[in-house]
Amino acid sequence: MAGSRPSKYSGSGAVTRSRDLTCRGVSRESVRRLAAKGGIERASRGVYLTPPASRSSHRDLLVVAVRVPNAVFCLLSALAFHRLTAEMPHEVWIAVGLKARTPAIDTPPIRVVRLSATPLNAGIETHVEHGVPLHVFSPAKTVADCFKFRSRVGTEVATAALRDGWRQKRFTIDELWHFAGVCRVTSVMRPYFEALVG
Repeated sequence: MAGSRPSKYSGSGAVTRSRDLTCRGVSRESVRRLAAKGGIERASRGVYLTPPASRSSHRDLLVVAVRVPNAVFCLLSALAFHRLTAEMPHEVWIAVGLKARTPAIDTPPIRVVRLSATPLNAGIETHVEHGVPLHVFSPAKTVADCFKFRSRVGTEVATAALRDGWRQKRFTIDELWHFAGVCRVTSVMRPYFEALVG
């Protein structure tokens, strides 16, 4: 609405940390009262969502992105983000570096995958939702990751992601084989792809 004053609770987006609210002069008691009235939701330790962000289909990703800004959403979470699966994972899958500290997150539950520098930094897309950057591996990189970690996600999940991504034209053959090389799964993926294209 023109001329309306911005709420000091919302900041620049619909997701905020309690310490940011405090910096804007909001007392902890005021935050608790607002949460009790449904004005904001305590989604995780120190993270609050406004109602629009709370209703987002990427709600859990928003919370984790605020708690772990450098994390990259991968595997089942990336498949769900790109709509390459109809199943919503019960955990948020994130990739971090080999020596990175395991994030201490109470909710939502997370599953951590550790990658070396080259595959960790390859194929990252950044999507901004409610003012929060969501770092997600691209469809082609996610398919390659699913084959690399097929013992964790299942070969059926990997082959379904390959089939659906190809049929939906979510990646080119060059992109697919580039990331297969990055993940060192070219020989594993090749027979599945050849069967797919006939």
